[in-house]
Amino acid sequence: MEPSHKDAETVAAAAAVAAAAAADRGTSSSSGVVVQVREKKGPLRAAIPYMPFPVAVICLFLNTFVPGLGTLVSAFTVLCGARTDLPDRHVCCVFWLNIAAALIQMLTAIVMVGWIMSIFWGMDMVILASYKEQGIPQQL
Repeated sequence: MEPSHKDAETVAAAAAVAAAAAADRGTSSSSGVVVQVREKKGPLRAAIPYMPFPVAVICLFLNTFVPGLGTLVSAFTVLCGARTDLPDRHVCCVFWLNIAAALIQMLTAIVMVGWIMSIFWGMDMVILASYKEQGIPQQL
């Protein structure tokens, strides 16, 4: 039986913790384990566009006071050429994913879930915009 992907991640994480603990004790780890962590994003999260920083701040402001409105505005930036973490999807598909996220935020704002999701979505927009400003390459 082959080890699953989860088992490999668990082993790599345990090795990283052991190496960090050894470094804290002043001893060196001879295994030389290098751990790379890559965030796995769902389709809605990966559809958030990399926008200019001022536009992302405006979207965060809109999402804070009118849940989903900033996400709706960000959907149109995709049509204007903003890149996303979904390079293999067509622009219209990414646009509709953002529209769906905005509608989910608007419809669930009544029970506070959409409002909180909307604020976090706006914060993700600002974080992605700051990556773009700093020249940090996007992870695919």
